[in-house]
Amino acid sequence: MPRFLFSKYQLILSTCLLMISTVTAGQEAKPKWSYEGSTDPSHWAGLDPGYSACSNGHTQSPIDVKGSKKADLPELKISYNGVPLNIIDNGHTVQINYPAGSKLTVGDKTYTLKQFHFHHPAEEEIEGQKFDLVAHLVHSDADGHLAVVAVLFKKGAANPLFDTLWKNVPAEKEKAVDVTSVSVNAKDLVPAEAGYYTFQGSLTAPPCSEGVTWYVLKKHATLSGEQLDAFAKLYPHNTRPIQPTNGREILESK
Repeated sequence: MPRFLFSKYQLILSTCLLMISTVTAGQEAKPKWSYEGSTDPSHWAGLDPGYSACSNGHTQSPIDVKGSKKADLPELKISYNGVPLNIIDNGHTVQINYPAGSKLTVGDKTYTLKQFHFHHPAEEEIEGQKFDLVAHLVHSDADGHLAVVAVLFKKGAANPLFDTLWKNVPAEKEKAVDVTSVSVNAKDLVPAEAGYYTFQGSLTAPPCSEGVTWYVLKKHATLSGEQLDAFAKLYPHNTRPIQPTNGREILESK
């Protein structure tokens, strides 16, 4: 074989190997995790060094909210806008992404709503009481500090927002879809009574990062059995187990 042809084939082979190694490295950068089997919550910390907080953290979420102390806490001031629906089934939950402009104000702190998503059954408990579903409304302030409002749900009266969301869940996972003909408002998930518990916690999924301020609403909301079943068909159990409180302070609004 002529030398120039041999060199050409070597170059092609090297390029292919580089492409394979790059793809592999990309896959390794995002290890798969789940709620079942060998990648369930008990294994999260071992899937990637960046997930170490899932086992080594001291203020992990979710928790059983108990032993709270009543305190003069500021009101949760919610100012959410109606927005065109942007929805994704990300392989772990159904998530609705929110554009800038919707705010949560707590005292002198202001956060922007980034997205909300759901867990079935609910991840948080209150004094050992379990709930059927929870909505986590995820906010960020200007410095990147996260605050999550948790709205707990029990079966009861239907909430029309769930019908709108479930019928627009994309057929393809991990691909966000704009449904510009549909407008949604996250405020439709939130009970009128906004008393709450607050504590320091973490993300409830990898990388389990801590430093997240949690606001768990005291008043639960409702959805119908049919609405709950519709989500359960997609995600029968996307819930992290209750984590140790480790003596952290839990405050309750009066």
